[in-house]
Amino acid sequence: MRSERMVVQAARLAFLGVLFAAAGFAARAQAAPIAGPAGDSFPLATDVRLGGDEAQTRFVMDLSRKIDLHVFTLADPYRVIVDIPQISFRLPPKTGESGRGLIKAFRFGLVMPGGSRIVIDLAKPARVDKAFVVDPADGAPARLVVELVATDRENFLRKIAFDQRFARTQTPPSREQQTSAGDARPLIVLDPGHGGIDTGTKGPNGQIEEKDIVLDFAMRLREKVESLSKYRVLLTRSDDTFVPLAERVRFAREAGAALFISIHADSLPRREGDAQGATVYTLSETATDPAAARLAEQENRADVIAGVDLKDQPEDVAGILIDLAQRETKTFSVQFAQKLIGTIKQTTRLHKEPLKSAGFRVLRAPDVPSVLVELGYVSNKEDLQSLSSDGWRDRTAKSMAAAIDGYFATHLAGARAGSN
Repeated sequence: MRSERMVVQAARLAFLGVLFAAAGFAARAQAAPIAGPAGDSFPLATDVRLGGDEAQTRFVMDLSRKIDLHVFTLADPYRVIVDIPQISFRLPPKTGESGRGLIKAFRFGLVMPGGSRIVIDLAKPARVDKAFVVDPADGAPARLVVELVATDRENFLRKIAFDQRFARTQTPPSREQQTSAGDARPLIVLDPGHGGIDTGTKGPNGQIEEKDIVLDFAMRLREKVESLSKYRVLLTRSDDTFVPLAERVRFAREAGAALFISIHADSLPRREGDAQGATVYTLSETATDPAAARLAEQENRADVIAGVDLKDQPEDVAGILIDLAQRETKTFSVQFAQKLIGTIKQTTRLHKEPLKSAGFRVLRAPDVPSVLVELGYVSNKEDLQSLSSDGWRDRTAKSMAAAIDGYFATHLAGARAGSN
């Protein structure tokens, strides 16, 4: 047993060396969440209009003042990405859910402190003919204008290749990592799902968004875990910011996480009936059931929703070494999932099948035990009532903190015994 553990550890070290060299990872020592200026100091977006047809379509957004913009296109699905400085979107509900002409739909939101993004979903390939911002004049607001002209797939892809321009990506916020130097306490990374432009699921009235529910819960859980004084805790995001899936995993690995917990709140389409209760997922290429596969596919689309180009994500390398490193990691992930289910069932309703697995991209760290927790279903009346309750969030966060403590008590005891 001990020799096998040594082989696994050696393989893990070798894997890390190969992967870091291949991907060009750099250590991060970054101050925590950047505080932006007061909300009312940002430019305001107050209205959006679409005009034209399937040959030519114009997108116009009214702004309180002129700003800079950077526009590029992505394929599969066809999208136009407009990166702009951080602005406050004061637009009517359901803005962007429908389109016109070449524009199928569009969305907008924060992608990083100081940066916002507009993602325009195209009905078919189109090129950006013009993109500019008009100065305010004679009482009229500034206007951001994107003019689109229909094209074919070949020319659409050729334009992408010619530009060689890529979307900016957000480095996950962290705390000043130098403060943890010499701190041997296990590090737990909490990952509030979605954020910024990616709202996640929404409640029936559209007013409650998954990204807000899970961020609030993660902050409560951090407080409960830190109060035990046994662990360090970092969040992949601590504000309404979008973080690409690969960056969440990379952040946990580079920070040296001993446990990664991604937090979400599911929603079930009406045509699929009703479901309720919390579910804990571990990583598996074969989903336990169609519902798990659907959820994994839905969550894995986060980068597409935010307009991140996935083509430059590094491919997995050294498959044999990855398999060796993942063997122990998968075992620990399942052990924690079981501990979590056994503990939180005392304070919250569980799904009828509370332990599942599927191919979630955010759980793919080969050397960090990882789980994804669906707190409940915002599409279920009882679950939504719980998810919206401060009391429920506190009780459930406290129960999850107890599960984390119980897991590490067993895990660390076993590690000490194995080293003797």
